[in-house]
Amino acid sequence: MKTKLTITVDSDVVPAAKRYARGRGVSLSSLIETSLKDMLEDEGPSFTERWRGRFRAAGRDDPRYDALARKYL
Repeated sequence: MKTKLTITVDSDVVPAAKRYARGRGVSLSSLIETSLKDMLEDEGPSFTERWRGRFRAAGRDDPRYDALARKYL
C-alpha cells in the first residue's frame, strides 16, 4: 500500500530533480522511493539478524545451567 508523504526541499532542487527523473523515464516519487530503499539496504542486517542462530541454549546437563538455575530460579 502506498502512503502519501510531504517533504520540504529547496526550491531550486525540485525542477532539477523532476528533469533527472524524467530523463530516466520514472516519476519523481518512484525515484525518491528507490533512493530510500537503497539507503535502507545499505544499512546491513540488524543486530538480531547478525547473531540469530549463532548461540545454542545450554542443556539441562550443562553445569552453567545448574548455576544459573540456582541463582535465578
